[in-house]
Amino acid sequence: MSEQLHLHLRHASRVPDDLAFRPAVELARLVAARELSPVELLDSCLERIERLDGQLNSVVTLDADRARATARAAEARAGGEDAPPYLGVPILIKDLHLTEGLRTTFGTASLARFVPPFDEEHIARIRRAGFVVVGKTNVPELGTLPVTESALHGPARNPWDTDRTPGGSSGGAAAAMAAALTPVVHGSDGAGSIRIPASNCGVFGLKPARGRVTTAPLFGDAGAALSAVGPIARHVEDAAALLDVMRGPVPGDAHWAPDPGRPYADEAVTDPPPLRIGVTTSVPWATYDADALAALDVAITLFERLGHVVEPLTLPLSDQLRVDFQALWAAGLAASPVDHATLEPFNAGLARIGAAVSGTRVLQAMAGLQLQARAVVGASLPFDAVCHPTLTRAPLKVGELEGLPIEAALDLLAGYVALAPLANVTGQPSMSLPLHWTADGLPVGVTVTGRPADEATLFRLAGQVQRATDWYRRRPPVS
Repeated sequence: MSEQLHLHLRHASRVPDDLAFRPAVELARLVAARELSPVELLDSCLERIERLDGQLNSVVTLDADRARATARAAEARAGGEDAPPYLGVPILIKDLHLTEGLRTTFGTASLARFVPPFDEEHIARIRRAGFVVVGKTNVPELGTLPVTESALHGPARNPWDTDRTPGGSSGGAAAAMAAALTPVVHGSDGAGSIRIPASNCGVFGLKPARGRVTTAPLFGDAGAALSAVGPIARHVEDAAALLDVMRGPVPGDAHWAPDPGRPYADEAVTDPPPLRIGVTTSVPWATYDADALAALDVAITLFERLGHVVEPLTLPLSDQLRVDFQALWAAGLAASPVDHATLEPFNAGLARIGAAVSGTRVLQAMAGLQLQARAVVGASLPFDAVCHPTLTRAPLKVGELEGLPIEAALDLLAGYVALAPLANVTGQPSMSLPLHWTADGLPVGVTVTGRPADEATLFRLAGQVQRATDWYRRRPPVS
């Protein structure tokens, strides 16, 4: 943060904390009505980052001076006919995605000073919609882990308990969201990387369908198109609004999701008809603990109270899915163009495994995952949605993976994330709902996966659940 901005914040009157917890869509309306200054709103976010993030380490790069210039320009445009819909609303961007003129490190030492010359297309859309980019959020090195503890930036910490991880790879994003450092945050999900930290931090996160958000101007996922960009938010309508801004293909994309027909923001405020929801806890490589199952019980009770039919479902899964996924994951890391000599121990070990994976084995793994995906989607089609605990237990402790041999770490992680990567394999939209807290006050989320390309039903269900619960009123100790 610049010294000039630091002095400004020291003398600025603090915008009330309750404003930080209001929906982003409401803040946008206040700005449009000229009842809220974009400069004051930005200053309130910067003040919260300065005051709170020392305990969380969720923000690794601030763009404060440019953000203030953008906020001043937004103030001049507010209320005008040409004003974009989210003019002046601050947002944080995950540090795995390219931002023009703003450092993008991918959490790895060899890119510690990398400043991209362009925005990825979906980030350009965020800027065009009027959002003010405040900075970048902490990630594990190259986004490979469900914990955020890179050597470059240090561990991000969970605002519910700073001895616990916020998860990964969107760990900094979810921690920042839970602490209300900005009204909404940007994330991405290649193996549960939105839903895992959303579960750990007690917020809402949604991985869109494959092809919903363009990867332009970069290449798509060379493995199985596993990763998707999506929103993390406290309020479902905010997540829907952000996805509305980011969604849509461009020519040349490898995958195109069909147009949803109407804005997701409209779906988030519309109750669904009675749904048939399948529930599964059968995972060949993992077992859910009592807290995870308690979270699922909360979800089942709530769904039934809201008029939905809940039925048990056993998905046609085998341990080969885990084996194939890990082979593709390791090979992808081995093919990464970054300097492998600087990789952290886990990634160095994973890259060694990946380097031994032949091209033939990569193709076999891709084919195996596709066959598993077809079987899972086919078995779940009679249901409007499928539900399971997001993780097998409450958030891991910071440093819990440290020093483990690569094979032991892989086993621990597979047992922890359980079914989280499944929706990446199938390409279905999937969300984590913050419905349960343990006796120690730790969040435990529940995942709901929709039919292919059907984010609309998920947003309808999530909005209905939010209106029936109080998750958005809960505030962690660091907030």
